[in-house]
Amino acid sequence: DPNRIQKPSEMSSADVYDCVVVGAGVQGSFTAYELAKGGRRTVLLEQPPPPHTRGSSHGQTRIIRKYEQDFYIPMMHHAYQLWTQLEKEAGVKLYRQTGLLVMGPGDGHAYRQVKDTLLRNRIPMVPLTRDNFSQHIPNVNLPEGNEALVDVGAGILYADRALKTARDLFQKLGGVIRDNEEVTDIQPGAVVTVRTAARVYRARSVVVTVGAWAAKLLARTGLQLPLEVMRMKVCYWREKVPGTYSADRQFPCFIMTEGNEFPAHIYGLPSHEYPGLVKVCNHVGVKVDPDQRDQRVEDWDVDLLKRFVAQFLPGLVPEPAVVETCMYTMTPDTHFVLDRHPAHSNIVIGAGFSGHGFKFGPLVGKLLCELSQGEEPSHDLSPFRISRFQEKIKSAL
Repeated sequence: DPNRIQKPSEMSSADVYDCVVVGAGVQGSFTAYELAKGGRRTVLLEQPPPPHTRGSSHGQTRIIRKYEQDFYIPMMHHAYQLWTQLEKEAGVKLYRQTGLLVMGPGDGHAYRQVKDTLLRNRIPMVPLTRDNFSQHIPNVNLPEGNEALVDVGAGILYADRALKTARDLFQKLGGVIRDNEEVTDIQPGAVVTVRTAARVYRARSVVVTVGAWAAKLLARTGLQLPLEVMRMKVCYWREKVPGTYSADRQFPCFIMTEGNEFPAHIYGLPSHEYPGLVKVCNHVGVKVDPDQRDQRVEDWDVDLLKRFVAQFLPGLVPEPAVVETCMYTMTPDTHFVLDRHPAHSNIVIGAGFSGHGFKFGPLVGKLLCELSQGEEPSHDLSPFRISRFQEKIKSAL
């Protein structure tokens, strides 16, 4: 009976996987792919069958860019290389260079941080002046007192396509994907036991990449991570004249770092994903329980975006044509968790990607694979260790 739950005692040693990856979003799928590439017997588990919109990896596009913290710069160099490699291997286009327009007050902390980091690391960029701004960037009003620059190498990642590519390559290498299997328990041990409603899996190592469900699942292993889940509105705005803000006409991705009325990043992508619609979103949202994410909440975030569009993007209708949602899993410092479990070194955690992890997908997969196999990570992971939250973790260990 395929629905009967196997007891661990009924399993032979042949039923022990090298690794079980829990969560098949972008980070889990790339981790599974890296493991299979290294010849590891791997199973990848996911809650609902994809493509689904319950987590953080769905949607057709994401921005890829260089970062405002120095420790991310070598990681992003490596990530760009891995995306290029993946395109060649799969014969699929995953990245389109558009450039990234960054706007912000010249004396603003966030804007200075972006500009200084790009300059210090010699990242190709073009500073814009108020005099030449409109000839380079038509149909955008540069806010009074703002400076602007373009990060030349930035662009669009085709997110859904990237996720499918990672899964397809994993399966081609003999990897096993089990969709519709929500993990109900993880029992640590020399061999880790992973339970779903359908089966029991045993593995020498487990990688947990479950996005918004990380804190809930890891609590079962005695670890309380200080993660907050935010529901974000993903809004698309109609062009008054079709093509005005199109990637085909070299309109870039953009970010406004801060402003009096707009305290958090507001970012956008050119019309591309939905013809005639420009994606403009706010980098803040509403705290939610991931299992109650569809509850109705106020629209203050959409109202803020309406004001932004009306003021700064005059060629868009200032009323969203499409509103979707996405979940961010936030750490207190907005940097990721890439680490081994403090009490069980064969349980590896990738979590808290805080709304900016997708572009690192192939690299995060490589790093989590290395951690799970006891190898030296390709990058310094000290900014991503769990120990930095020690004061915030009320651990049951």
